[in-house]
Amino acid sequence: MAKAVAPPLSRVGSRVKIDLDRVKDRIPSSLSKLLTSDPRGTVIGYRMTDGGGIGLVLKLSNGSTNWFFDEELTQA
Repeated sequence: MAKAVAPPLSRVGSRVKIDLDRVKDRIPSSLSKLLTSDPRGTVIGYRMTDGGGIGLVLKLSNGSTNWFFDEELTQA
Protein backbone atom coordinates (compact mmCIF):
# COMPACT_ATOMS: atom_id res chain seq x y z
CA MET A 1 0.00 0.00 0.00
CA ALA A 2 1.34 3.45 -0.95
CA LYS A 3 2.11 5.88 1.83
CA ALA A 4 0.20 9.19 1.64
CA VAL A 5 2.42 12.21 1.15
CA ALA A 6 1.37 15.60 2.50
CA PRO A 7 1.59 18.54 0.11
CA PRO A 8 4.56 20.83 0.76
CA LEU A 9 4.06 23.76 3.11
CA SER A 10 4.38 27.33 1.90
CA ARG A 11 7.98 28.47 2.12
CA VAL A 12 9.28 31.12 4.51
CA GLY A 13 9.03 34.47 2.71
CA SER A 14 5.96 33.45 0.68
CA ARG A 15 2.99 35.81 0.51
CA VAL A 16 -0.24 34.02 1.34
CA LYS A 17 -3.90 34.93 1.74
CA ILE A 18 -5.95 33.82 4.76
CA ASP A 19 -9.34 32.29 3.89
CA LEU A 20 -11.63 34.17 6.29
CA ASP A 21 -14.41 31.58 5.95
CA ARG A 22 -12.08 28.93 7.38
CA VAL A 23 -10.80 30.94 10.37
CA LYS A 24 -13.67 33.16 11.46
CA ASP A 25 -14.84 30.71 14.14
CA ARG A 26 -11.47 30.61 15.94
CA ILE A 27 -10.07 34.15 15.80
CA PRO A 28 -10.86 37.21 17.93
CA SER A 29 -12.95 40.02 16.44
CA SER A 30 -9.98 42.41 16.35
CA LEU A 31 -8.04 39.99 14.12
CA SER A 32 -11.13 39.40 12.01
CA LYS A 33 -11.40 43.17 11.37
CA LEU A 34 -7.73 43.35 10.35
CA LEU A 35 -8.05 40.38 8.00
CA THR A 36 -11.23 41.79 6.47
CA SER A 37 -9.28 44.89 5.40
CA ASP A 38 -6.16 42.94 4.31
CA PRO A 39 -6.23 39.11 4.44
CA ARG A 40 -2.61 38.69 3.27
CA GLY A 41 0.52 37.88 5.21
CA THR A 42 4.10 36.73 4.83
CA VAL A 43 5.21 33.31 6.10
CA ILE A 44 7.96 33.87 8.67
CA GLY A 45 8.12 30.43 10.26
CA TYR A 46 6.38 27.23 11.33
CA ARG A 47 4.72 26.03 14.53
CA MET A 48 3.99 22.52 15.77
CA THR A 49 0.39 22.25 16.91
CA ASP A 50 -0.78 20.14 19.85
CA GLY A 51 -2.51 17.76 17.43
CA GLY A 52 0.79 16.96 15.72
CA GLY A 53 0.17 19.19 12.73
CA ILE A 54 2.20 22.09 11.47
CA GLY A 55 0.97 25.67 11.46
CA LEU A 56 2.45 28.59 9.57
CA VAL A 57 3.42 31.77 11.41
CA LEU A 58 2.51 34.87 9.40
CA LYS A 59 3.49 38.51 9.70
CA LEU A 60 0.38 40.57 8.95
CA SER A 61 -0.05 44.08 7.53
CA ASN A 62 -0.03 45.73 10.96
CA GLY A 63 3.26 43.99 11.90
CA SER A 64 1.66 41.48 14.25
CA THR A 65 2.28 37.75 13.98
CA ASN A 66 -0.31 34.97 14.10
CA TRP A 67 -0.33 31.33 13.10
CA PHE A 68 -2.70 29.49 10.81
CA PHE A 69 -3.11 25.97 9.49
CA ASP A 70 -1.88 25.46 5.91
CA GLU A 71 -5.40 24.53 4.73
CA GLU A 72 -6.60 27.99 5.87
CA LEU A 73 -4.24 29.70 3.39
CA THR A 74 -3.95 30.19 -0.36
CA GLN A 75 -1.21 31.82 -2.44
CA ALA A 76 -1.60 35.62 -2.52
